[in-house]
Amino acid sequence: MFDIVPESAIAEGRATDAYFLRTEEALEHAGRNPDVVAEVTADQFPTGEFELLAGLKDAANLLAGYDVDVDAIPEGRLFDGGPVMRIEGPYLEFCRLETALLGFLSHPTGMATAALEARRAAPETSMLSFGARHVHPSIGAIVDRSALLAGLDGFSHVAAGDVLDREPSGTMPHALMLCFGRGEQEAAWLAFDEAVDESVPRVALCDTFDDETDESLRAAELGFDSVRLDTTSSRRGDFRHIIMETRWQLESKGHGDVDVFVSGGLGPEQIRELRDVADGFGVGSHVSNADPVDFALDIVEVDGEPISKKGKLPGVKEVYRTPDGGHHVALADEDGPEDGEALLEPLVRDGEIVAEFDLDASAERAVADADRVGFREDD
Repeated sequence: MFDIVPESAIAEGRATDAYFLRTEEALEHAGRNPDVVAEVTADQFPTGEFELLAGLKDAANLLAGYDVDVDAIPEGRLFDGGPVMRIEGPYLEFCRLETALLGFLSHPTGMATAALEARRAAPETSMLSFGARHVHPSIGAIVDRSALLAGLDGFSHVAAGDVLDREPSGTMPHALMLCFGRGEQEAAWLAFDEAVDESVPRVALCDTFDDETDESLRAAELGFDSVRLDTTSSRRGDFRHIIMETRWQLESKGHGDVDVFVSGGLGPEQIRELRDVADGFGVGSHVSNADPVDFALDIVEVDGEPISKKGKLPGVKEVYRTPDGGHHVALADEDGPEDGEALLEPLVRDGEIVAEFDLDASAERAVADADRVGFREDD
């Protein structure tokens, strides 16, 4: 019914590039299946630009059941050059899994990094992921898991909530207001208040027909404790001024306790500009439309001998976090930097997943690691 590659095809290695199947045929014909070490990297050397690794849970499930040992940087840690994953085993065990493996890591890592940029722009402010509408619906949960990993507080997608065992957030769209019509905003807000479960926050959308300040006052007078401004960018003008004016009007009429949430194409720059006047943000396209990280999987050792293609670095490597927050890459059989913390940890052993995945704990690590490395420091 939909053009979606099924889970069974991914698990069986059919979600692959055809040349890996040709490689299997050639190696089997020649009777070759060497023991190799392969590394997943985005940059060979540190570049000064940190990224947040995501997608590791799906990658581990892909590799489970195959005769391989895998080490990886854990979720919630940032990286800057060098391997984020190391796979050891007979090459034919995982040859055809490369395409799906890189996909599991590349897109989520890009989205998680973008979400962390937004989170760092307003560390103490409520922030929700509204990005699932910008991607194929089959990956909605991946968008929102990446956002949660970066420390966002919630998301709006219902099916993602089913997958992640979390309750989705969200109140009303413009469609509800439009269905009641111009001049009937109070009727729409009251229908929402009377129909929707009381556990859902009472946040009135206040920019559909009339001035934002006018609609916000009218919603506050009905007892709504929050308003959301989602003004279309072409009509927005000075959004900061609109928010400040709305707050002024609410306070002058005795509604200073009404929170003001904002959304609509916001990225870190806009969030940073508005964080002192807004009580919360909805972030969508900045996260969902993030460029995937260009990971590659490269063989660096064959039957115990270091080897690589031109432009890549032969030999098994380790990566370290140094006390000053730096990222260091070295050969695994050499001493690392003094007081350096080795980042690669066991993920799969003999085909069994040995790592644990706790999304809340990973998010806490991400925030702490971002502080440690100075990720997108706000000047």
